[in-house]
Amino acid sequence: MVVRNNYLEKLLDGVEVEWITLGSIAEIGTGSSNRQDESENGIYPFYVRSKNILKSDTYEFDEIAIIIPGEGGIGDIFHYINGKYALHQRAYRICVNSNIINTKFLYYFMLFRFKSYILSKSVGATSISIRKPMLEKFKIPIIYPTNADKSLAIQSEIVRILDRFTSLTAELTAELTAEHIIRKKQYNYYCEQLFCFDNNVNYIPLGHKSMGEFVRGGVIQKKDFVDTGMGCIHYGQIFTFYGTYAYKTKSCISESLAKKCKKAQTGNLIIATTSENDKDVCKAVAWLGKEDIAIGGDACIYKHNLNPKYVSYFFQTEQFQKQKRQYITGTKVKRVHPDNLSKILIPVPPLKEQERIVSILDKFNTLTNSITEGLPREIELRQKQYEYYRDLLLTFPKPKE
Repeated sequence: MVVRNNYLEKLLDGVEVEWITLGSIAEIGTGSSNRQDESENGIYPFYVRSKNILKSDTYEFDEIAIIIPGEGGIGDIFHYINGKYALHQRAYRICVNSNIINTKFLYYFMLFRFKSYILSKSVGATSISIRKPMLEKFKIPIIYPTNADKSLAIQSEIVRILDRFTSLTAELTAELTAEHIIRKKQYNYYCEQLFCFDNNVNYIPLGHKSMGEFVRGGVIQKKDFVDTGMGCIHYGQIFTFYGTYAYKTKSCISESLAKKCKKAQTGNLIIATTSENDKDVCKAVAWLGKEDIAIGGDACIYKHNLNPKYVSYFFQTEQFQKQKRQYITGTKVKRVHPDNLSKILIPVPPLKEQERIVSILDKFNTLTNSITEGLPREIELRQKQYEYYRDLLLTFPKPKE
């Protein structure tokens, strides 16, 4: 905080900041277009109530402006525009009509402060839409209010720095994302190749008596989650929270309910047998925790004698997916019955070879997916770096009430 204050003090050079309302320096209004005015081959951008930019054959405004949604994404500042555009009737345009404020500076400041402001106006509301008076009363800082040229010069310097950081962050994120895609492709490639064996390896049905058995989970709903108790896995969490394997559960249920549920033990595979699409149905996670855990409905437990990670990685291969597809039932909700899962063939090399394959895939899995060790973590750090400098440049002394 000391660093931020020192930097800002140097930037302001001892001059106080005056806070004024947005309505006093900008024209605020909505558009008149609707979604039916969209034209796929239109030549003008058409801004609606989302980050998506549509197209229109006609334009309503030709200006420098800030576009924000009046409903949906409340408080998010979606667009800075310079030129001709069409605007939805429930999206707002903010067009500066004063010579003491730089529109890009205002844009950055609203990105920084507007959401917390507008949400403070909606405490207790189940839904909110932005009204013009809310926008008009939003306060913004003006540096050197009696010297427009100097004020604009400082604003322009802040804009220049933030533009540069925005550009660098975007470039780095693009590079890291591209690298992440490459790593993911490499991971998928090796995952497929490592499960291709010659005739010396037997392919055995998952449900063969020498391999293992499938046990259907019990009835666990999200409303059953408690702070402490027995660990549990709900089938929906397999899609949203868990990766290839897990040592800890996200949720718990009461001990009394746990007594009625099926339990997974160390090394078991937990499989989601229901999904909204073909790709995700039968997504699996290997349970490697020391304690038994409860498993909910629309999931099953695979108790087996293989390397647990080996089986979990196998479930990610096209070799598995191809066999699985013939057993999918349902239209809106996709299902695979455990009895059919038991028919799927898995290559069974010696345990030592299974361990070797797991060791290789673990390295790719960590690099590709880990938020703490992999590329996604780098992207997160770049974003935090940008936010730090943004905060440093835009944290002005609070306005006097």
